[in-house]
This record gives sequence, structure tokens and C-alpha cells, in this order.
Amino acid sequence: MRRILTALFLVGFLFQINNANACTNYLITKGASADGSTIVSYAADSHVLYGELYHWEAGVWPKGTMMDIYEWDTGKFLGQIEQAEKTYNVVGNMNEHQVIIGETTYGGRPELVDTTGVIDYGSLIYITLQRATSAREAIKIIAELTDKYGYYSSGESFSILDKDEVWILELIGKGTNLNKKGENLNKGMVWVARLVPDGYVCGHANQARITTFPLANGKTSITSKELNKIMNPEVETVYSHDVMTFARSKGWFTGQDKNFSFSDTYAPVDFSAARASEIRVWTMFNEVVSDMDKYWEYVKGNIENNATFADGTPNPDGYATNRMPLWVKPEKKVSIHDVMMYMRNYLNGTELDMSKDLGAGSFGLPYRWRPLTWKVDDIEYVNERATATQQTGFSFVAQARNWLPNEIGGIIWWGVDDANACVYMPMYCCITKIPYNFRRGNGSMMEWSETSGFWITNLISNFAYTRYNVIQPDVEIVRDRLEKQFLEQTDATDKEALKRYKESPKKAVAFLTEYSSEQGAYTFNTYKKLYQDLFMKYMDGNIKTAVEGQRNPNVKQPGYDERTLRLIVEDHGNQLRVPDKK
Repeated sequence: MRRILTALFLVGFLFQINNANACTNYLITKGASADGSTIVSYAADSHVLYGELYHWEAGVWPKGTMMDIYEWDTGKFLGQIEQAEKTYNVVGNMNEHQVIIGETTYGGRPELVDTTGVIDYGSLIYITLQRATSAREAIKIIAELTDKYGYYSSGESFSILDKDEVWILELIGKGTNLNKKGENLNKGMVWVARLVPDGYVCGHANQARITTFPLANGKTSITSKELNKIMNPEVETVYSHDVMTFARSKGWFTGQDKNFSFSDTYAPVDFSAARASEIRVWTMFNEVVSDMDKYWEYVKGNIENNATFADGTPNPDGYATNRMPLWVKPEKKVSIHDVMMYMRNYLNGTELDMSKDLGAGSFGLPYRWRPLTWKVDDIEYVNERATATQQTGFSFVAQARNWLPNEIGGIIWWGVDDANACVYMPMYCCITKIPYNFRRGNGSMMEWSETSGFWITNLISNFAYTRYNVIQPDVEIVRDRLEKQFLEQTDATDKEALKRYKESPKKAVAFLTEYSSEQGAYTFNTYKKLYQDLFMKYMDGNIKTAVEGQRNPNVKQPGYDERTLRLIVEDHGNQLRVPDKK
């Protein structure tokens, strides 16, 4: 019997993304991490994304079952695909086999969007997570799905991890070229996937980053014509067979195959790509290696285009020659907590630190209200786009651990809203129930809920924005205390789960489901109390401190900083000046 699965992506799950400046991913291989886990971070940034933790239960489906596909960003119906006979439990962007997928949108050449495609990038992620048991299998599924049904979105970079390997996959469609039957002759996509070498870290942030890559040799590098070989552990590079020939047919690439650059061909770097996107990768790289200053001019948008490559061969296609490497080897091991803090960067300590310039106001606010660009006297200027940003719907730092059973090994440390306000809570990949305060349907972007973790965190963050350097330190005390507590509990939680797992995997799943729910509720209740305390302490521009045995608190009124006061005097001083005493 043919059954149609409707509303895979419900209205409450849909959001708009600013494709040019959306998300950030940092990828850590097990050899580069402090505990031997693979790690990836992801910030889903959008002004209309409601932060809620997605969940799909594992299932078995009758042969011939069809699934309706709706575009993740808009809710537009795109068509149907055949459902897999077996699907896996998915919590957020991680499944029960410890497969994790993140993304950033780079857009690329706009003419390569296939308007007839059935699968958009968001659907592709969650469909793949329900079907894949490894990172390599996920890449194979993505390629096969888009070949069969077409790819609807623009250019994307995907982070694809499992408990042993970390991959970066970059892809883009091939546009719309209809025959007389209305079939797209360009269905599918061009793409490159590369295994990040163990011991290295990688990143991407709304700009394609794979440049040149090893050409197919049938062993370590293969094309999509040999896709069945991807499960061979020797394979480290896979790319679509037509990734170069398609570019040549369009006149976008004319050089030697060895000099073909995926990024420079399908998504050339310009000022905004470097300044608003590549700079976020730089901030993470700058934390782990000591020689990133040499790329500072590049990430500020000063692109160099030389006539030759470093080896002296011609550079006829004008590729940027001062780009950062795709990955770097960190000088010290990277911890889960380190990655959490990388996600909170706002160009701290650089000349572009947003807490230091006039736009920060008297209270050092490291955010700027959109749009990202603005004009004065017909001259265009930018607001910096840092990793941490106010419009984050949700973000996570996920880890996969190969020394534990899958049910216990996968943790998605998940939080809502601005990374500097959110608490990264431990949600194990096996859980069968989402914590109530972060569950789909508990409020929405235009529906208030008193029990929503998204809304309580936004109350805190937006209150902090009013006097950031005064209020934010109090937020960080509570945020850091919760995360420290959760991180310290992990070992004991794993051990208890293992004990129950030996009795029955189902007992471990039940224990971890309850544990994750408890941490979600604890975070919500703690933050609800924090907001109440902050509001009482800082309302009306005051700083109030309770004094034991005294009815009323002590009150301080720090006012504005001297720079702001001088600007007020320059602008309006005569009206505000107190007359000299006679």
C-alpha cells in the first residue's frame, strides 16, 4: 500500500536564512581533540529562526512509501521522494550512529540553482541523517539523492562526521536546462568531498573553501563514477566526474586540471566573502596556531590576484593567491569547552573588535543591528560579521566518541539564541524524547510561550544588550557554571549509562533520555531565575545590591562613559550646559 508522509518539515520548523551571511562550522578531528572525539560546531543564524531541538524517531516503512518534501527555508512544496525502508533516530543534527551533519550556505553562481529540483539543502541534511550509518555513507546518499531527484538550493558547504572521520563536502547545482519533455538535462550537482587529515582542524562560514584537490587515481582519490569505492578507508577525496568539464563548458575554467579550484570556479572570493565569512574561520584557526597573522589582510578583504601560482605556473583564471589553507594542525589539543568558546568570538582582541568602536556605545556592545552594510554620503560601509551574533536561532557543539557504544558515544551540546548567552546542554544522540522547554511546538517565532527556553534566553540576551559590559558578566557567571557542571558530570553519566547498557541497551537509552530532559529543565529553570534577578538588579539604569539587615538596596548609577559624554557635548552641549555660578 502506498502511503504518503506529509509535512516532514512542519511550519514551526521552517525558517528563512540570509544565504550570504548565515552559519558557522568548526571541525575537529579525533587526533586534534583533547579526548579523542570528533567534534563539529554549528550556528544556525537567522532573524526568523525559532530555536527548538528537532527529533525524528527511528522507523520501518513499507516498500513504496513516499515522502513529501517541503523547502526548509520557506515551506514550499517541492515534490516527493521514496522513503527508505529503515530510518534512524535523529536528535538535532546527529543520529543514533553518531553521524553529524552541519552546513553553511555560500550561494555561489546564482545561475546554478535548479528550479526543478526536489531536494533542498535543509531536507538533504535531515533525510541523510535518517539513512546514514557513517560519514562516507552520508556522502554517498547525498550524491545519489541529488542525482535522482535534483538539488534545489544554491551552493553549500557540509560538515559530515562520524565517530572516526571528519569530512568537508562542497556542492552546488548545475542550473536548469529543460528538454522538450520538461526534464532538466542538468539534474544533480557538482561537488567535492575531502577527508580532513587526522590531527587537523577545519572550518567554513558561508564561503566555499575547497580549492585544488588530488585528482582521481582510483585509490586515494576517486570520481563519482566509482562512488561504490567510497567505503574504502584509503579514499580521501571524492568528486563528481563532471566538476571540471562542466566548468569548462561554461567558460569558467580554462587552465590545467591540476590547477582547478572548486571554490574559485563556483564561488569566487570577493571582499564580502573574505570580510564577513572567511574571517570567522580565521578566528578559530588563530586560536590554535600561531602564524595566522599572515592571512589577516586577506580576511579583511584585501584579495591578491597574481598572474602565477606559487609553483610558477600560469594563473589564467585569476584565483586569489593569498587564501588560507583548508585545514591547519593545532599546536595544542582542542577540548569541547574550547570549541564552545570559539563560537562566542566577536573578533575579540583584533583591530576589528566590535566592543571597542563607537558603534559599541558606552557599554561595549559587540553586536550591530542589521543590515550588514550601510551608506553615508553614497559611500558604503560594513558592520562586522563575527561568529557570535544576536540572530542565532540555535547552535551546537557535537561530539562522536568511538570508544563507547553509539547510544552513549554521541552528545550534541545544544543551545538557543546568541552563543554568548546560551547554555550548551548535553543531549545524547539516542534520546527518544526532547526536553519540554526546547521541544518543537512549544512556542514559535510569533507565538510566546512562558515555558520556552528560546524565549527566556532571548529575554536575558536582549536585556544584556542594553548595557552589555555591565549585565553580560552576570550572565556569563551562570552560563559558565552550568556548562562546567554538565561537562564534569559527563564521565559519571557515561559510566552509569554503560552499566545499564550491559543489562540492556534500552535501559541505557531510557536513562540518557531522562538525564537529557532533566538538564534541559534545569537550564530553563535556572535561566528563568537569572532573568528575574537581572531585571531587579539592573532596571531603570541602576545597579542595585542587597544589603543584609537593610530594607532598601544600595544603588549605583554609573552612567555613560567619557567618550559618549564628549560626543553629547559636541552635538548638543549648549542646550545641556549648566550656567557658571556668579
